[in-house]
Amino acid sequence: MQFTDFDPDTVCGAKPYHMTNFVSGEWKRSEKCIDVVDPTNGEAFLKMPNTTMEEAEEFITNLNSCPKSGLHNMYKNPEKYNMWGEITSKLAVELDKPEVFRFFARCIQRVAPKDYDQAMKEVMVTRAFIRNFCADQVRFLARSFNVSGDYMGQVSTGTRWPYGPVMVIAPFNFPLEIPVLQIMGALYMGNKVLLKCASMTSLIMQEWIKLMHYCGAPKNAIEMIHCSGCTMGAIVEKAQPRMLQFTGSSGVAEELSRITNGKIKIEDAGFDWKILGPDADDVEYKAWCADNDAYAFGGQKCSAQSILFMHEAYDKTDFLARFEHYAGTRSFEELSIPPVLSHTSADIKAHQDKLVAMGGKVVFGGKAVDGTAVPAKYGLYQPTLVEVPLEQALKPENFPVVTTEIFGPFCVLIRYKEGEIDKVIEMTERMNAHLTAAVVSNDINFVQYVLGHTVNGTTYAGARARTTGAPQNHWFGPAGDPRGAGIGTVEAIRLVWSCHREIISDFNIPKGWSVPARAVDPAKK
Repeated sequence: MQFTDFDPDTVCGAKPYHMTNFVSGEWKRSEKCIDVVDPTNGEAFLKMPNTTMEEAEEFITNLNSCPKSGLHNMYKNPEKYNMWGEITSKLAVELDKPEVFRFFARCIQRVAPKDYDQAMKEVMVTRAFIRNFCADQVRFLARSFNVSGDYMGQVSTGTRWPYGPVMVIAPFNFPLEIPVLQIMGALYMGNKVLLKCASMTSLIMQEWIKLMHYCGAPKNAIEMIHCSGCTMGAIVEKAQPRMLQFTGSSGVAEELSRITNGKIKIEDAGFDWKILGPDADDVEYKAWCADNDAYAFGGQKCSAQSILFMHEAYDKTDFLARFEHYAGTRSFEELSIPPVLSHTSADIKAHQDKLVAMGGKVVFGGKAVDGTAVPAKYGLYQPTLVEVPLEQALKPENFPVVTTEIFGPFCVLIRYKEGEIDKVIEMTERMNAHLTAAVVSNDINFVQYVLGHTVNGTTYAGARARTTGAPQNHWFGPAGDPRGAGIGTVEAIRLVWSCHREIISDFNIPKGWSVPARAVDPAKK
């Protein structure tokens, strides 16, 4: 492939690959680098730039050289809407090539180990998004609307306006899909982007930007920096971008919100719930879906099923046995039990012990996976389900522990009885992360009651409801937070990457115009 010199099938500790920053139109190494290890065996197989604040000055200067009006808008360089449509068309053609498609899937597997099915689906969703914005579709993102004025010649026009200099900070778990969808939306709307990805997976977007350049993307539109999180925090504070889009942990999101003075759009943690309603049928499908929602990619999805509320009607079925069966088919060898990149096995076990101590019990799993070369700093844990009694979970001293997100193959089970749905809804109301959710039922009255009393931004309803594996080109994002960032759709791009600007056209001065008389209070005549 002409756009890259990286081979995901041969890179290893004996043949490490040197990554580079992209700045001022060039790929550049930094003075120092750090090792990125292969999560499956601990080999230092990538050399990533360890960019310092001194080296980062070039990025800050370049970002702030972009005017607030952006690189293009509906009045300035509007031909660039069509330019990005053509670039996107070429990207779609490239992703249709089997060798390019596989290249990105294998790159994902090397830095964020998931089974090939999960890696392939990430590339598929990215490709589908790219297909949606080919040719004229970028131009339509800037569509405006008119409202008539008070007299002839006056028109009020609502427009979408870029922010200008913006940043994207992307997570490790979807190292292609999330940053591609966000940076492309930012570029379509006329912004100049500085991209920082999670260090362990930032190789992916380095290769994507190379493909963008191969397809004709201008080299002044986006820059990419590899650096530590602390350095990036200092860069954000000094550069003060007009807008920063962040996907990742809630703690980091709050700190970035502080240092940007709120100029941020957030897609943060998701402690996502699923409620199994009173119609306990189609158990095989629901058990398979629960396993996929909870344990695909080791639960390292912001949409993963973190807590499962199960109606007592399911006690008369073999749902839990089938759930355990599907979880038991996973293995490290297939990477369907992958390394957990943000928790150690000891971390997960400690959390499990806290739940058991409050009256909980391990339904299945509950142990680390041994006998591999996965580095100790990464977890490797069996798909685990821990049951906690509803009354215990509701206690103020227990609730924060029960609803702590473990970004790994870990799910909490809570049974509820007929008439206790309001207690379940109370739990959803007290949670802070409102990303995805599922109401698994064909009972329309039950479904509408739950939907009417909850808030999660992407909620599925019906017998096939899930928390993950969403259809492409739907809004994905949290609700209930004015800083919430969406992804995947026209509406998400317009909301996140542009602001509203109202332009009043008022050109026509009527013939014979004269200064109007001032109004006089009738009571003073």
